[in-house]
Amino acid sequence: MSMNRRSLIGAAGLALTAPTLQGAQAAEATKPAAKAPPPHVTKILAQWILISSYDTMPDPVRREGVRSFLNWVGVAIGGSHHETVNVAVSALQPFSGPPQAGLFGRTERFDIMNAAFLNGVASHIFDFDDTHLKTIIHPAGPVASAILAYAAMKPVSGKEFLDALVVGIEAECRIGNAVYPNHYDAGWHITGTCGPFGAAAAAGKLMGLTEQQMVYALGLAASQPVGLRESFGSMNKSFNPGRAASNGLFAAILAAKGFTSSDGMIEAKRGWANTISTKQDWSEITDGLGTRYEAQLNTYKPFACGIVMHPTIDAAIQIRDADHVRPEDIQRVDLKVHPLVLELTGKTAPKTGLEGKFSIYHAAAVAFVEGAGGEKQFSDRAVNDPRVVTLRQKVVPVITPGVDPAQVDMTVTLNDGRTFHRHIEHAIGSVEKPMSDAQLESKFADLAAGVLPDAQAKRVMQLCWSLPELKDAGEVARAGVAGS
Repeated sequence: MSMNRRSLIGAAGLALTAPTLQGAQAAEATKPAAKAPPPHVTKILAQWILISSYDTMPDPVRREGVRSFLNWVGVAIGGSHHETVNVAVSALQPFSGPPQAGLFGRTERFDIMNAAFLNGVASHIFDFDDTHLKTIIHPAGPVASAILAYAAMKPVSGKEFLDALVVGIEAECRIGNAVYPNHYDAGWHITGTCGPFGAAAAAGKLMGLTEQQMVYALGLAASQPVGLRESFGSMNKSFNPGRAASNGLFAAILAAKGFTSSDGMIEAKRGWANTISTKQDWSEITDGLGTRYEAQLNTYKPFACGIVMHPTIDAAIQIRDADHVRPEDIQRVDLKVHPLVLELTGKTAPKTGLEGKFSIYHAAAVAFVEGAGGEKQFSDRAVNDPRVVTLRQKVVPVITPGVDPAQVDMTVTLNDGRTFHRHIEHAIGSVEKPMSDAQLESKFADLAAGVLPDAQAKRVMQLCWSLPELKDAGEVARAGVAGS
């Protein structure tokens, strides 16, 4: 049978289309199932923030909240006259609003937004503040800086303050858990990106926000992530928690007046978590709210530097003191470390104290030379000490499979051939080997020495310990300013 032109074209079309349709159908059949929509994380978190109360908070969580606050006040006082803070105060003073709040260890007064920023900077400049080891977030800085500035303007009780502090720490750490480590690995400074959530949650709770306003506050916090890891070793690093504090406070203040945001800014497809990380584990934010507390896992540093260097300092001090090893007798210091150690603290020739905080070479050397790892060991003076410079050239860190970021394996070889070995599973200050209350007090006193008179420092410390009994939490801020 003959076929006309139209029939021929139709037959050819069917022949070409059939395989295409079959391929499309096959592709559809093998296509992965669509992801379930995320839970309403922002709203769930907002609801919990508002119902949380001091009375329902477990005693161990309250205690850790007080310890977090005491540690934060100590490091804020200690860092208050660092060059970084002097520069920031000088730069911002001409533009400050009403003198609503003071600064620890200083006489200047600022509006609460700038006070929150400056106390946040001071509390982080020594890299001596608290650390949530699961995420490497420094929780108290953004939260306490924001709400203490607010409490200086509008009095709140110590119990209200402590509840807000714990709630804020919980919010920022849970959100951090949901995206760590991918978010951090991409280059974000996680304290600066998660801190605004904590500050907004805590400040919003003290302001008495409604549920919708709290959703807006979290949304506005999501729009203000700050901080890149490239800043580590410079003044910019302490800018990040300071800015997180003021950003969170800013978010809560706007939300209180009805400034709107999306209701799903944390979990939406184009929201915070999906934009800022390739990992999103919503259960880390929502599961166990009110029963499992990340705030209870907070830790406090005995050494004024990046947390991944603590095992090395711990090991060096142990060998120095127990085995009576002198720096001049050391031929070589071999370290087996996790890759993150060199990624974060691989500066081989630091020139400033701030750079020294990110040098595993300096950390090991100064621990052997001075037998300590406080802020004095991470000063410009210590970094340029000829004995330290000579010894850090003998430090040999090697990335070793199986070594955790919280561990180090150290072997010291002396000029006479003798060797000494230490394996640190958990450094002093970790959850497994926490600093005692007495050690925190000693750290506080050492940081305050030279900034506040001894009697004043002791009074501030006592007020921190008695935070839940205070009628006005702002009393701590007033007691900690210079000359009070």
